[in-house]
Amino acid sequence: MLTYPAIDPVLIQLGPVAIRWYGLMYVMGFCGGWLLGLRRSGEGGAALLSPQEVGDLMFYGAMGVLLGGRLGYVLFYQPAAWLSDPLLPLRIWEGGMSFHGGLLGVCAALALFASRKHKAFFQVSDFVAPLVPVGLFFGRLGNFINGELWGRPTAVPWGMVFPQAGPDPRHPSQLYEALLEGVVLFAVLWWFSARPRVKGQVSGLFLVLYGLFRSFLECFREPDRHLGFILGHWLTMGQLLSLPMIVFGLWLLLHAQTQQVQVLKKT
Repeated sequence: MLTYPAIDPVLIQLGPVAIRWYGLMYVMGFCGGWLLGLRRSGEGGAALLSPQEVGDLMFYGAMGVLLGGRLGYVLFYQPAAWLSDPLLPLRIWEGGMSFHGGLLGVCAALALFASRKHKAFFQVSDFVAPLVPVGLFFGRLGNFINGELWGRPTAVPWGMVFPQAGPDPRHPSQLYEALLEGVVLFAVLWWFSARPRVKGQVSGLFLVLYGLFRSFLECFREPDRHLGFILGHWLTMGQLLSLPMIVFGLWLLLHAQTQQVQVLKKT
């Protein structure tokens, strides 16, 4: 069993103002995505956006993550509480963000950005997809520092006792997610997008891989206490929300492949 490194979630306290590690992780994720976006803007096949447009895109994306993530959390995970308390989404200091809600928020933000910049939606989403795992990596590190979203009880040697989760050693599922959803997903998407691809392929691969990784990792993560399992003793809300991602991602990949074949036939 490993000792959980109990890190104070507050990095710096300046009077009534507290700078938290979790907030810093969000900033690092956005900054990392922005820097990688600037790099992609200078690459031949990926040079869809100018450096100025990359900065604008990060602003749109940040608003989509924050608004969509918070609204998605209360909609997917606390709908009853939202009905009884309409102002619940505004109390962001109480915590609670949903990746799937953030994804929907980002899609809406990208659609608005693409419309205003007169670009195709899937061209923009293909540009953004390899940048997302950076934010996921730092976000999961923030979850680990906060000692939240811990894993299920385990007997593996690297199990950890999380202060708020009882005396049993648990999977450090936040670190599993940081590895798969962050490092591995980034490596695959960055490599895949290095060559020109049919519009929608990079986005489709992101949806499929994230959905599969998240569904697999939910087997190690403790379900939310107020929800538990959605079906029997195996289906969680995270898996349920990931299923449409996998299906739509597969459709995008197949559709892109069909377009590619048609283009080759014409030439």
